[in-house]
Amino acid sequence: MSKLRFRVVETAFKKKAAPVEIPSERPSEYFAKYVFNREKMFKYLPGKVYDKLVDVMDNGAPLDRSVADEVAMGMKRWAEELGVTHYTHWFQPLTEGTAEKHDAFLEHDGKGGMMEEFSGKLLVQQEPDASSFPNGGIRNTFEARGYSAWDPSSPVFVVDDTLCIPTVFIAYTGESLDYKAPLLRALRAVDKAATEVCRYFNPDVRKAVAYLGWEQEYFLVDEGLYAARPDLLLTGRTLLGHEAGKNQQLEDHYFGAIPERVAAFMKDLEIRALELGIPVKTRHNEVAPNQFELAPVYEECNLAVDHNMLLMSLMRRVARHHGFRVLLHEKPFKGVNGSGKHNNWSLGTDTGILLHSPGKTAKDNLRFITFVVNTLMAVYKHNGLLKASIMSATNAHRLGANEAPPAIISSFLGKQLSEVLDHLEENGTDDILTLCGKQGLKLDIPQIPELLIDNTDRNRTSPFAFTGNRFEFRAVGSEANCACAMIALNAAVAHQLSLFKTEVDALVETGEETMKAILTVLRRYIKECKPIRFDGNGYSDEWKEEAARRGLDCETSCPIIFDNYLKPETVAMFESTGVMTHKELKARNEVKWETYTKKIQIEARVLGDLAMNHIIPVATGYQSRLIDNVYKMKELFAEEKSARLTRENLKLIEEIGERVLFITEHVDAMVETRKVANKITDEREKAIVYHDHIAPMLEEIRYHVDKLELIVDNEKWTLPKYSELLFIR
Repeated sequence: MSKLRFRVVETAFKKKAAPVEIPSERPSEYFAKYVFNREKMFKYLPGKVYDKLVDVMDNGAPLDRSVADEVAMGMKRWAEELGVTHYTHWFQPLTEGTAEKHDAFLEHDGKGGMMEEFSGKLLVQQEPDASSFPNGGIRNTFEARGYSAWDPSSPVFVVDDTLCIPTVFIAYTGESLDYKAPLLRALRAVDKAATEVCRYFNPDVRKAVAYLGWEQEYFLVDEGLYAARPDLLLTGRTLLGHEAGKNQQLEDHYFGAIPERVAAFMKDLEIRALELGIPVKTRHNEVAPNQFELAPVYEECNLAVDHNMLLMSLMRRVARHHGFRVLLHEKPFKGVNGSGKHNNWSLGTDTGILLHSPGKTAKDNLRFITFVVNTLMAVYKHNGLLKASIMSATNAHRLGANEAPPAIISSFLGKQLSEVLDHLEENGTDDILTLCGKQGLKLDIPQIPELLIDNTDRNRTSPFAFTGNRFEFRAVGSEANCACAMIALNAAVAHQLSLFKTEVDALVETGEETMKAILTVLRRYIKECKPIRFDGNGYSDEWKEEAARRGLDCETSCPIIFDNYLKPETVAMFESTGVMTHKELKARNEVKWETYTKKIQIEARVLGDLAMNHIIPVATGYQSRLIDNVYKMKELFAEEKSARLTRENLKLIEEIGERVLFITEHVDAMVETRKVANKITDEREKAIVYHDHIAPMLEEIRYHVDKLELIVDNEKWTLPKYSELLFIR
């Protein structure tokens, strides 16, 4: 291999695990050390202020501005004890990342000096530049004003020397420019709608809560190897690279022993995450080499989203301390599993979990079925929207292969629940409302205890599977903000529950008994949403044909899938729930189309540069060596013998020439196609051209580059190969 590549690979393979400073306390003792949680609030705030703030957090009471100064004073006192000197409003613009602007606790004291100050006004509101973030045309460059406003329901935390205040981000004209504001509205809508439906079964229910448990998959790559791959550095994925002889085909990495260096990284990450109040619990090797997973305990949806965004940032920082780079791209390596972020979603109330089965009584089971069926109805009616909520230029590479769910939304329920719904649809009686819980399974091995078997199996190909007391939205991408999917899902469920209540109430008004009215509506819903239920293999071609017959959204073009956000029924759903306006939806689609175009554009530029400045010089250099060898063989041997000895080299010389010619011509064509596309002013039309014409060119060029990788002398190949990138020593 080349001298530079040899040094980089050798350094990577010689690295040892970095030492990790393990706290002497138990995790429960340092959990949320850097979080202004209720324990800290109680300690640093006056009693009346604490009570008012808890009322805001628990019951959605309006925040009294008069309280803000005392809250800010208590926060500042706590933060300064931790060595904090700055504060920032921490928000989530439409970039899939987070944003922060740090200000010091400093103000003039009026006597020529400075003093530390942090007021309620600074806590509650700031003014970032709204024109410099993606806004979809809501803000022009000369209309820069935007506001960030404190979200008291997500606790303030400290990172290094900075007090981080979770906030929403809105335009001067009031439209949301972030993910948090519409998520909070969606959660408020599902709280209201679910609470009203719950009162059919329990009049004492006061509040409904959406829960989220995300599972974060990711790859680790040695930092030196990462730096030697411009495609990883600039796009997050390998735009070229032939599969290694061994990758995941033996399934030996999955749940295997965690490599020492990786274990040290995981320990360090977990300690820092726990200190920031992120309840991380599970870690393991994933299926692909160098792929891993981290998952927390379930939390309220808004807090879970904040914690995931914070964790992704934390992962990147901690990884560098251990000589790694974290890859959160959904498909950084071709030919092996991609990374997802399974979103386990459930609903609960102040009296229990709504999707928990079996219940103690027939009424409990009817309540359970009510929420399952209404969720299925929401997913069925808005399956295209849910697909749009998880679709991106990066996630499009992952969906439909290597254990990732297909780009068709369907729901797996399992045998028992499917039979219950089918029986209810056909008979309309409540005699089946006695559901079975976990069943015992005895193995013929004396020392092994009885196993408890769940009442549903798992379907790895289902994008939206019921898994016991929750639905697992498996299609969400690993680098995505969970809020995008959660906004769509919670708003759709809220809207559906409201429709359900309207229909049930209408029957009750005609004199029908409430439970019977509920069963009547549910029977119709079960029949109507049946097309969304699918328990088979989501990868099969037969399912694609069947899904189309069922009327499900089978579109595969990313830019066209985004159209689901602007369908009349989608706009009506978002506006009726108060989550987003038509103007906000249109602006977000402009951002999505523009982001898609830019990502493909960057990949095309990077691949073109790699092809012309790395691959072709190396390939033609090796070709010249082969040509030189042929001439020397002809000088040494007679014509007949030299022809026989040089036959294979001549074939390689010709193949290299043909592949280099193809790459050169197609890179030139790609550049010209981009020039034409870039003149298109309509963002949707431009994105479609990039999807239909430029994205396929990337794969065509890659195919020939990867073939050259197998031909060219390994000593001359400058870029680290998959066999080096995918295996941590």
